[in-house]
This record gives sequence, C-alpha cells and structure tokens, in this order.
Amino acid sequence: MLARLWRRVGSLATATISTNLILSQSHPCRSPVGVALLSSAFSSFVSPSPTNMHSHQQSTEALYKPYRKHPRLFEGQFLETWLAPEFVELAQTFKEERKGKEAMGADGWKKASPHLKEEAPEVYSFRCLSPEFIRLFEEEIANFYHISDKHRIPVRRPNSMNNYGVVINEIGMRPLVTDLQQRFIWPVARRLFPKQAEMFDSHHSFIVRYQQGEDLGLDMHIDDSDVTFNVCVGEKFTGATLSFCGNFGEPTHRKFTYRYKHEIGRAVLHLGTRRHGADDIETGSRMNLIVWSHNSKWRGSQEYRQRRQALYEREGGPPSYECLSYTHDRDYRAFRDLPKSKERMHFHPWCPPPGKEYEGFLEAVNNSPGSRNRREEL
Repeated sequence: MLARLWRRVGSLATATISTNLILSQSHPCRSPVGVALLSSAFSSFVSPSPTNMHSHQQSTEALYKPYRKHPRLFEGQFLETWLAPEFVELAQTFKEERKGKEAMGADGWKKASPHLKEEAPEVYSFRCLSPEFIRLFEEEIANFYHISDKHRIPVRRPNSMNNYGVVINEIGMRPLVTDLQQRFIWPVARRLFPKQAEMFDSHHSFIVRYQQGEDLGLDMHIDDSDVTFNVCVGEKFTGATLSFCGNFGEPTHRKFTYRYKHEIGRAVLHLGTRRHGADDIETGSRMNLIVWSHNSKWRGSQEYRQRRQALYEREGGPPSYECLSYTHDRDYRAFRDLPKSKERMHFHPWCPPPGKEYEGFLEAVNNSPGSRNRREEL
C-alpha cells in the first residue's frame, strides 16, 4: 500500500537540495516520509556526491593532463572567437543594465531580440558556439575517451540518470567553463531569470551522449541546478528532441508545453525546476555540453525557502502523454507501457505525492492494464 511505498522511498532518498526544505509544522508533507518523498524528487537527477568528488577530480585531471590534445581548452579563457557573434553581442547587451529584465529599456530588448528566441515560456534559445570550438571540443572529448580506455583513467557518470558522458570539470576544463559562465552565460541568465540567476557561484558541467547501443534518450526529470545551459555540440542525428513540461510542484508540472529541436552550436536556457526529457534518438549520435549553474544566495533566500514550504500543489488534471516519467510517476502505466529495456528494473515512483493527485487518479490507476498485480506498489 501507499504507506509502505513512501517508507521505501524514504529509506532510499538521498538529496542534496533537500537540506533547504523548510517545512511548516502544519504542512501535510512535514512527516519524515513526506520530506523523503520530496527529497527523492529533487535528487532524481543530481550531480555526483561531493563526498569524494574532489579527490576523484584531482586523480582524473592529473592522469589525463599529459595526454591533452588541445591545451588551449585548459587555460581558463573562453575566447570570443569560439562563440557565435550573436551570443557575444547578446551577452554584451545584457551587461548594460544591472537589474531584472523588466527594468531593461526598450532599446536594449530591441537590440537583443534578433539573437534570442523564446521557444516557450521561460525556455530560451540562441546561437552560441562557433564551428571552430565545436571541432576542438569534439576532438578533445574523443581523445579523452581513447586515453581513458587505454590507460584506465576513471570516468564518473555525469549524473544519476545518464550512463554515457564525461564530467568535464574533472578532466581539467572547470576554469574554461567558469569563464564561459561568468562572462557570457550569466549576463543573459540574470536578465531572463533575475532571482535564480542574480549570481552564479558554482557549476556542475558535463557532456551527455545519445546513440544506438547506448542511452537512446532520457526519462522526464528536473535538474539539480538553478539555471540549466544546454548546447548541442554534435554530431549528425535525427530524433533526440527535448520535450518540456511544467515547473516542479505546480498544477501543470506534468503538462506538455513544447518540443525543442536541437541544432549544433545552438543553446537552450531554462530553469532547473522545469520538467523535461530527451526523446529517443533515431539515427546517428548526439552530444551535448550541459552547465548546471548554482546560486547559493538564491538557495539561502527566504523566498526560496517559502517555495520549498509550498512543496507540491494538487495537480490540475491527468498528465500529458509526453510528460510521463517511468522513474517518478505512480500512474505511468495507467497511460503507457513500461519500456522493454526497463521492465526488469525496480523503481520507487513518488509523483504525484499522496493527497496531491488529480481528480480521477485512482480510477485511472485501477482501470489500467495489469493494475491488479500492481496495486500493492501504488
């Protein structure tokens, strides 16, 4: 029954963001089970544990250093020639004002608008990387894969869900990404997300790769970031779109909003709390550079704590087909069959939390194929 499920979730949840959950005495999710439930939600797609990350990074970086193919990528300066001119101009335009986007003058927005596309509410894209940088970066990553296999250099998974990729901070590229973040990503992000991006003081940066025989796509999730920067760096592929739904905890959390089609060199920028997932690749190989930017000032603010107090609003209706998560959603199999590759895996779904279900949730679950065999799980 539900109580047993939440106890299981509670025993397995290990969150980094959960320490910021401040719960009122009267909140229905104040119990240890409720806290663990929401911790599980936020820890579903997180960066590696910091416990031994520093020593691991030092080891990997030191072992790979003699084999670097393009030393310029490790010098800590992101050259403007490695960026699309439109992105340089966009960042420069947004540097001119120091307040939120509503305070920016009409002339500034007019100047920026040709270079910035709002794909959906709070989902933006822009041309970002030059062909020269993409070539250098692809060659370096290919070289790292080769060297790490040959010399058995440890490679950490980029997060808890992707099986293939590289944490580029750990191979010596942290200074390069920090420069990119502070001089170019941040001026744009703080204009679009004034609270979450008021400052950036850290990042978790990595690449992910999708192709036949490896990860084909990625289940719906939220990120362990305040703002996520995601840019496609290759290669030739079809499919592998990025589907967006609502923001975590809102009534429309699992309602479909937009499907973004990746273009090589073009970046998409969104809040980490936005539910999204990578649709399956059809042909070829797609590789993306992702930067999770963190703002400790925002996470320590009263508003952030108040938002965490609210936790999760009751869902406004059944989820969109595109927004279902086999990892997280209790009603997934009421609407979709479990992917064959996941049939033998054991999940601990939490969404929606007890008491936050949409009207008709139990009927949908109980009337789904095979529900009799799964009622104990739900």
